[in-house]
Amino acid sequence: MQCLHAMHKMSPLKGIKVIELAGLAPGPFAGLLLADFGASVLRIDRPNSISGDQLTRNKTSITLDLRSQTSLNILLRLLTTADILIDPFRPGVLERLGLSPTEALLKHNPRLIVARMTGFRRDGKYKDMAGHDINYLAVSGVLSMLGRPAEKPHAPGNILGDFAGGGAVCFQGILLALISRSHTGRGQVVEANMVDGSAYLATFPRLGRNTPAWAEARGENLLDGGCPYYDTYETKDAGRYFAVGALEPQFYAALVRGLGFEIGELPKREDRKEWPVLKEIFTRKFKEKTRAEWEAVFDGTDACATPVLEQRELQEDGYEQRPVVHLVSTPAVPIHADNGGWTGGGMLPGDGGVDTLREWVGWERGKDFEVREDGTFVVVNSKSKI
Repeated sequence: MQCLHAMHKMSPLKGIKVIELAGLAPGPFAGLLLADFGASVLRIDRPNSISGDQLTRNKTSITLDLRSQTSLNILLRLLTTADILIDPFRPGVLERLGLSPTEALLKHNPRLIVARMTGFRRDGKYKDMAGHDINYLAVSGVLSMLGRPAEKPHAPGNILGDFAGGGAVCFQGILLALISRSHTGRGQVVEANMVDGSAYLATFPRLGRNTPAWAEARGENLLDGGCPYYDTYETKDAGRYFAVGALEPQFYAALVRGLGFEIGELPKREDRKEWPVLKEIFTRKFKEKTRAEWEAVFDGTDACATPVLEQRELQEDGYEQRPVVHLVSTPAVPIHADNGGWTGGGMLPGDGGVDTLREWVGWERGKDFEVREDGTFVVVNSKSKI
């Protein structure tokens, strides 16, 4: 099997070795971002595990039983040569395994960066509690801002907490630690949590609470669905929507023209008391044409009016998934069908791990290690060195 992390020689993180302890959502997403930009990411799976992780693009895997000293020894040997360890566990789990970052891991490898991803903060009243994305958003103050007027707060899937405030923020912390290491020569512990990450993403509305843009209740502000010219509208074909973001006067004028109105025919857009009336007018108007017909009207204009495209449509139309950012001189590994651009998954526990051990530490199966029936990698030669 060709090593996936060698696919793109000019990627910016080529040569960076990452050990990702298997988890769900934010930890694997941080690993995915690292892998997409050329890092060699080795996921550590548990024996007899059936992973539901879909974020496996460009990664490899080995299976270790971290309750076993033999497996812990293998992990410690790998960590000697690794640059980054992604820890997705609740506070205290690594310590109970004898893998305290400060007391063990950084003494074992002073250049190691230990990225610890938790949901709640590591201190405070929630630190020992279980939770999910919706809970982290709830205590961060962000969930209270999401939803329609006079309705209950609405959680936007698990995108904002797990991925934006969690995995992506953890990825940023890792990059900052790599920059710091380039100056100091030493690694460190990166502590990311989804409460602080999500709250930080909400800096703009938090600081705008006393401004016209965000001073009203949930769902009644300029950018949260309260404004009639910053909202979505159902079209004639039920279930198909159009998005409108015509905030500036010149863009609003283009929207009004496209809808077939004159500015003077409509309530004044600056008058918030008229927003419900204006919204009702737009609602009725958008239902007069299909989404495709509105596309024909607004495509190529500055009305800030676009179709709400669905994932299934994009996939069927051959929409190209791309890395999060393009670096002109050192681009990321391309995303395509063969590495799960639309489907995800595709990596079972143990996939590609034999090649990674050969590349990282020069170990050969049968000589230095073997794979048991349950998939666990075990050392067969105690003299094998890194």
